[in-house]
Amino acid sequence: MSSHVTIHRLATGVPGLDTILGGGLPEFSFNLIAGPPGSGKTTLAHQLMFALATRQRRALYFTVLGEPPLKMLRYQQQFTFFDPGRINDTIRFVNLAEEAASGRFDLVEARILKEVEAWSAGLVFVDSFRSFMLEPDCPPRGGISPQQFIQELGVQLSSWEATTFLVGEEPPERDFHPVFTVADGLLCLRQSVYRNSMVRKVQVLKMRGQTTSPGVHTFRITGDGIEVFPAAAVPADTEAGPSAAAPPSPARLAMGTPGLDEMLGGGLPSGYSLLVAGPSGSGKTILATAFLAEGVRQGEPGVIVAFEQTPSQSWSRTIDELVRAGRIGLINTRLLDLSIDEIVQRLVDRIKRMKATRVVIDSLSGFELAVAPTFREDFRESLFRMVAVLSGLGVTVLMTSELEDRYSDLRFSPYGSAFLTDAIIVQRYVELEGRLRRVMAVVKVRGSAHSSELRSYEISGTGLVLGAPEFEYEGLLTGRPARTPLPLARPGLLP
Repeated sequence: MSSHVTIHRLATGVPGLDTILGGGLPEFSFNLIAGPPGSGKTTLAHQLMFALATRQRRALYFTVLGEPPLKMLRYQQQFTFFDPGRINDTIRFVNLAEEAASGRFDLVEARILKEVEAWSAGLVFVDSFRSFMLEPDCPPRGGISPQQFIQELGVQLSSWEATTFLVGEEPPERDFHPVFTVADGLLCLRQSVYRNSMVRKVQVLKMRGQTTSPGVHTFRITGDGIEVFPAAAVPADTEAGPSAAAPPSPARLAMGTPGLDEMLGGGLPSGYSLLVAGPSGSGKTILATAFLAEGVRQGEPGVIVAFEQTPSQSWSRTIDELVRAGRIGLINTRLLDLSIDEIVQRLVDRIKRMKATRVVIDSLSGFELAVAPTFREDFRESLFRMVAVLSGLGVTVLMTSELEDRYSDLRFSPYGSAFLTDAIIVQRYVELEGRLRRVMAVVKVRGSAHSSELRSYEISGTGLVLGAPEFEYEGLLTGRPARTPLPLARPGLLP
């Protein structure tokens, strides 16, 4: 017989929050929700309350020195989780402004305990305890100090088997308050504003009895309430590279561009990540959408994350029809305050829902612009995490990257991310007899033989059309002047 006490975890009803909490909220715990004004503390408290409150576990929401209940409810009822039919049924609001204004912590405590007993509450929320947090050294009033108030309240509510939440502003980091010691759980909400973008983050600083997800996690407040986007977790066995988390199968995927499969050594190995790098107008998006369309023809659903252009601007009619028919999933956003974790979460959800096997990210350049400025300095690390997560799902990923064609150097990505991918295709412009021509080369296919040829290509109404494999041009990728282009096997493609 086990001597361990079983701690029941409550599902919070907040998307993503249970994940970072380590499986849910411990029942009968004493928790603190702290953060600056406007960070979403009250919204989180209400969302938790409406998700957790039942006839068997009724909720009490105390307002102390914050907003009166009527004013607070006026705004909270705008969220979809708010159910007015549950007020005074499973949820009750109590205003403690009179007791708090007296300066008597003992009166505040007595009123709380009286209401808890009368309501048989299983959930207790106290909003806000800001005054107690900001006066840790004030002398006792009415025979009880702020520290005693917090400690006694925690003990009393735990004895009532109530799960408790104190909601309030976090004191400056240099100040310590006893509530941090008394609390079983501590959730810290933050927000940062940069120009026209706002990013909100949550961190579980403490949660007794369970392992939480470390670090900060972004969240967004919408009409449905708060949604948390847990930081993408890199699988433990990715020391050899992101794709090592899920070794690709020997199967090869057709690219949908005639001749490209041969250049790759028989197609792109399933489960690989491919980087297609090139300047503007070189046909990266066309190649990527052909890859998705071919997947649909092979019975392999796909997902595209588009950051630069809408379907009507750059996609063929076939791709647009496949998106409308639900054969290809589209994540198309122009928000400028995204985090990579949010994008990865949306992508993973869409992949699982559609059982997709092909993913296109078009492009990394637009991706960086969509990510909030506070995350851009860690963009390279975040790309590693994203590729690792997608590799762990076993999907095949194609990413495009915008490069400035300087004709004098060879680069594959401005982020130094080429090492993350298993395969690289580079597209370039060259000048021949006063005209710009497009060429491409397969630079790398990890663990596989591939063509080293330079292939000219054109963009037609049906996609990319590769030219003759015999085309050679000295210094084509490095930009060094050429002596003489060698003759082509099929005259007419290039002069």
